[in-house]
Amino acid sequence: MKFGVVVFPGSNCDYDTFHALQNVMGLETVFLWHKDHDLQGVDCVVLPGGFSYGDYLRSGAIARFSPIMTEVKKFAAAGGLVLGICNGFQILLEAGLLPGAMLRNKNLKFLCQHVYIRVENSRTAFSQAARKGQVLQIPIAHFDGNYYASPELLSELERNGQVVFRYCDEKGKLSEEANVNGSINSIAGLINRQGNVLGMMPHPERASEKILGSQDGKIIFQSMINYLEKKVGPGRKKAVRTTRPAISPLPPLIGTF
Repeated sequence: MKFGVVVFPGSNCDYDTFHALQNVMGLETVFLWHKDHDLQGVDCVVLPGGFSYGDYLRSGAIARFSPIMTEVKKFAAAGGLVLGICNGFQILLEAGLLPGAMLRNKNLKFLCQHVYIRVENSRTAFSQAARKGQVLQIPIAHFDGNYYASPELLSELERNGQVVFRYCDEKGKLSEEANVNGSINSIAGLINRQGNVLGMMPHPERASEKILGSQDGKIIFQSMINYLEKKVGPGRKKAVRTTRPAISPLPPLIGTF
């Protein structure tokens, strides 16, 4: 199977995500440039964290118009697996691939810390390696992570089981204190109605190795691997590597935006 990490001007978690997928999880992984119209035959697209286009206007508001997003929308509409992390979640909201919107954090401060999230739905392509109610420790780093949905939309999301992760304390209890950014209903991650697009504010790639303080992020990636192994069949298994591969270079930055 093959994963693609989209690179926008201002992405700063693209290499981290690439490393987690290829070097930690042993997956064939490629970069997808924001101006491209070719997804290179990937089985999953990942929109990484960062500050795409400097977060001008609103976080993710400009990135939604990137040429690559036209292809991502087609890919998602055809059932392709899409994961948006932090800024990637914001882009998915702006692009209409997920419902709702992001507001500034409740304390109007940038938050960079480890948090706990509770698995609310373990029957998705992104959470099936976890159990319902399991608590994961995964870091956040955002200013606009306060998820908002209208009462009608919120009711629909809850009714359909689209809320995958909620902010909680280390014992799994929900509270105002544990809901660090103020997200409505403590929502930390959600899927679309079809179940193939997930947006989450916490960074699983930053919790994929013991040296980082947590390996809980691997549960999200392993869930996706399990799902894709069933979907794409035995002909496209993950690439097992015995040595650390070199990361492929990005296109030249100067004059290409």
